[in-house]
Order: sequence, then C-alpha cells, then structure tokens
Amino acid sequence: MLSYLQETPEVLDTVSQEKTLSIYKLIVDGGLGGQIIIALLFVLLAVSLYIYFERFFAIKAASKVDKNFMNQIKDYVSNGKLESADALCKKTNSPTARLIEKGISRIGKPLDDINKAIENAGKLEVYQLERNVSVIATIAGAAPMIGFLGTVIGMIVAIHEIANAGGQIDIKLLSDGLYTAMTTTVAGLIVGIIAYITYNHIVVRTDKIMYQMEAKTVEFLDLLNEPV
Repeated sequence: MLSYLQETPEVLDTVSQEKTLSIYKLIVDGGLGGQIIIALLFVLLAVSLYIYFERFFAIKAASKVDKNFMNQIKDYVSNGKLESADALCKKTNSPTARLIEKGISRIGKPLDDINKAIENAGKLEVYQLERNVSVIATIAGAAPMIGFLGTVIGMIVAIHEIANAGGQIDIKLLSDGLYTAMTTTVAGLIVGIIAYITYNHIVVRTDKIMYQMEAKTVEFLDLLNEPV
C-alpha cells in the first residue's frame, strides 16, 4: 500500500506530461504544409489587427466635435460672417466640419445645389472612414477557408501514410497529417473570428459617425432654409 502511494505521484506526473502539448510543438509537428498555412494565417491576423487599430483611432479622432460648433456656425451664418464660419470649419478639421465648410462655400446658390454638394462631400468622407475595412471582411471570410485547406492537406497526408503502410497502420505515421489537419483548422477559425469581430466593431463606429454627419448637415440646411 505504501509503495503504491509512493509511485502514484510519479504516475500522475507522467500522465500530465503526456497530456501537455505546446502550441509550438503542434505547429512544428504539423509538417511543412501546416507550417506554411499557419504562417499565412499569422500574416493575415497581423494585417487585420493593424487595419483595425489604424481605423479605430482615425474614427475616434473623427468623432470628436465641439458641442458648441453648430451654435457658432449658426451665429456666424445668421450675422453674415461666412469667412469666420469657414475659418472655424477649417480649424475644427473633422468630417462634419468639412461638410459644413462645403455647404458654406455654396451659400447663395439654390438649396438643392447646396444639398447635392454636401452629399457628394459626404460620400468622400465615408469612403475615407471605411478605407481598407473591406480587407478585414475579406480576411474574416478567407481565414477559415484557408484553415480548412490545411485540414484537407493534412487528411491527404494521413491517407497517403495509410496507403503506404501496407495494412499495418502506425499512429505515429499519421501524426503529421493529423496535426496539420487540426492546427490549421483551429488557427483559421481563430483568425476568422477575430477579423469578423473587429470588422463589425469598425462598421458600427463608422455608422455612428455617418449619423452624426447627417444630423449636423440637416441642421445646417434647416438654418439656410429659415426665413430671413
């Protein structure tokens, strides 16, 4: 009984060692095909994260507008100080301010022309906000498929090993193919999930900026439409 108790920790330690497998070892044991796919997925992850953080900070900066901005614009326009209003827009340097600046530059023309000019400028601003975001969407869809490609390659390797085993299947011969199949699938899904979440987060924040721009431009057009 005493000897059993003495040997039990060693047995447990051996079992725990057998069950422990590092991510690095999984990648290394996955074969050349698996390593190439993992490297490609890593590059895609780095690209998606770079674009996400670059767009996140750009959109965050674009969303900052002084609460008194429109009140100052109203005062300047009502008093005919268009140059002061234009200077304020250039100083503010935000998508909303640039749209108002475009509208101020068209004051004196028909309201429809002013509205059209603001709409065209708004399309350019939205394009700038959404720059490279489609790349994240592409990665979100492509990464899982690339991972599944690794799965297919891994299974082909495993089947090839079975065919060459001559009826004597050794699990060690199948390990490279199975490692490739499992690790690439997991890696592809992880990259796809991260890219999908970051893409949707950027889209939501961009939509908020668009609503803000629309609200301020409508407020500006209402100001121009007020009777003198």
